[in-house]
Amino acid sequence: MRRTALTLLTVGLLAATAACSSTTTDRPAAPAPSLTAAAQTGGTASPKAAPPAAAQDAAAVAAKIKKAVHTATTTTNITAADDPNKLLGRPHQYTSATVITDSRIEDTNASGADRGATVEVFATAEDAKARAAYIEAIGKAQPIFAEYDYVHGTVLVRVAKALTPDQAAEYDKAAG
Repeated sequence: MRRTALTLLTVGLLAATAACSSTTTDRPAAPAPSLTAAAQTGGTASPKAAPPAAAQDAAAVAAKIKKAVHTATTTTNITAADDPNKLLGRPHQYTSATVITDSRIEDTNASGADRGATVEVFATAEDAKARAAYIEAIGKAQPIFAEYDYVHGTVLVRVAKALTPDQAAEYDKAAG
């Protein structure tokens, strides 16, 4: 029983660390590869299968937030090559992601959402909700990983717990 509990705790901590970490760079976001209907369903599809409807881009949402939240100082796009979570462009994961640095965060070593916020955009609203629920479950199990998460359709805005509820609400309002 103890061995199983310790194994589950270790796996949970590793998953939480991977899910909540982010690395920033000054490189522009690379377009995420889109999946064909065949890849999404596991079947075959004609080469002329229609692509999914154009989704929002995390960089555009982050720019909108930066205009509204005056302490949001910089934005940095995450690429598939430097995504620490290795989720960018994967099935049911985000199609673009951008980190926003907030000047109210005093920890200069913070990364990802802990720098201020991270905007993640998904192909579907269901995928965004599933990601938010996953992160919330990690935060409940391990409060050190808690954060504010706001879902607006296909957009998930993850905000640092270092900010107050009123400060985090600025991000929610700006994204909406």
